Amino acid sequence: MKSLITAASTLAVLAAVPALAQAQTLSSPEIYGSVGYAQSRTEGVDLGAIQGRVGAKLNPYFGVEGELAAGVKDDDYQPPVSIGGSPINVELNHSAAIYGVGFLPVQPNADLYARVGYGTTEIETSAAGISQTGDGDSWNYGVGGRYFIDGQNGVQLDYTRHDFQDDGGEADVWSIGYVRKF
Repeated sequence: MKSLITAASTLAVLAAVPALAQAQTLSSPEIYGSVGYAQSRTEGVDLGAIQGRVGAKLNPYFGVEGELAAGVKDDDYQPPVSIGGSPINVELNHSAAIYGVGFLPVQPNADLYARVGYGTTEIETSAAGISQTGDGDSWNYGVGGRYFIDGQNGVQLDYTRHDFQDDGGEADVWSIGYVRKF
C-alpha cells in the first residue's frame, strides 16, 4: 500500500511540472477558498473539525491547495477489556496539509476531483487527569466533487484517507463545505 501511495505521489509531482509551466502562460488561475465541517474516524474514535482550504486551479485539469483544520468535537476511546483502564478522551488540536489536485470538469458549474498530498496532525489524549500531545505525518489521498450554484458560490463534498507514517494508522475523513471562487 505504501508503495502505491509513493507511486501516486510521484506521478502527481511529475504531472504538476508541465501543468505549472503551462499555468505561467495563463492570464489568471481560478483562486478559490472553502470552509466546512470534517468528520474523521480512526480506530473507533470520531473527531470533528472546522476545515478551511485555499487553492488555485491553474488550468482546467490541475491545481494546488492548502488545508487547515481545527478540532471542534472530541470523543472517548474505551480501551479493550484486556488492557483495562478508564476511557481516554481524544481531541484533534489541528491538522495541515498541501495537495496536488486533478480536476475533471463534468458540467460548466461542476467538477469531480482527486487529490494527493502530505499533511501533519496533532492530537491530544487525556485520562485520569493526565494529558499527552502527539503528532503524526501522513500521506493523504481522496476524491470529491463540487458544484457551483451561481458560478461563484457552491458546495463541495469529499473523502480523504490519511495514511500515517511509522505505522501510525489511518484516518478516514469525510467533509462537506461551502466553496467560493474569487
